Amino acid sequence: MSILLVDVGNTRVKWTRIERGKLLPQRAAAHAKWNAQDFAHHVFTRDRGIERVVIASVAGERIERALATAARQRCGLAVEFFKTRRSAAGITTTYEQPWRLGVDRFVAAIGAHALMPKRAVCIVDVGTATTIDLIDARGVHRGGAIVPGPDLMVESLLRDTSGIRRRAASAASASRTLFARDTRAAVEQGSRYAIAAALDRAVQEAQRLLGTEPCLIVTGGAAASILKLIRRKHRLVPDLVLRGLAVAYDLLDKTAGVRS
Repeated sequence: MSILLVDVGNTRVKWTRIERGKLLPQRAAAHAKWNAQDFAHHVFTRDRGIERVVIASVAGERIERALATAARQRCGLAVEFFKTRRSAAGITTTYEQPWRLGVDRFVAAIGAHALMPKRAVCIVDVGTATTIDLIDARGVHRGGAIVPGPDLMVESLLRDTSGIRRRAASAASASRTLFARDTRAAVEQGSRYAIAAALDRAVQEAQRLLGTEPCLIVTGGAAASILKLIRRKHRLVPDLVLRGLAVAYDLLDKTAGVRS
């Protein structure tokens, strides 16, 4: 059986297949202004043999309709949209209204808990927004925080502050520290360091809450920009949401393990 897994964020779409119980390497692309034909061409380009399409999406109704149309036209399949619920696949959220927890965060929690069973985990997804979620050793989602991603921080400063925008008009110079020597680099470095500092503080707060330091798992399309700035030991898992989808639907061959 060949199963297509799709993770649709605000800016990027990531996808992979499960073949004979093994997770194949993910692919990714920016999906701005894509329609059904674009999704069909890129995501469903290798449509032969696909028997199921499972999707986690935070991109909104227009994108979800386009994906459903692409799957129907290319594969003749109805897609399965995973939705956040109170409990699933070993994870229970303490959100008062579970539907308000983004499905990407919920599925990432499933994936992280499966990778680190019986361990507390702090999950950081760095994308258009940066989300920080804490999962205790029992699989209880204890809550999280959301801050702008590095690009969004930069864009907001350039959009809403005329003085900074004018002074940051040139390309950024290289900077290896927080203290940059031109305005553009100062904005970019400031955004990266702000997120890295938030991660370090999140682990500190989690340790105070749980009495043990959680494992730090980092994912997301913009994660590479902050990895060198994180002081805590961490593990990069680029396809965490896709792994979580596979676990949620019990699609992986547990005897063969997961290959990425």
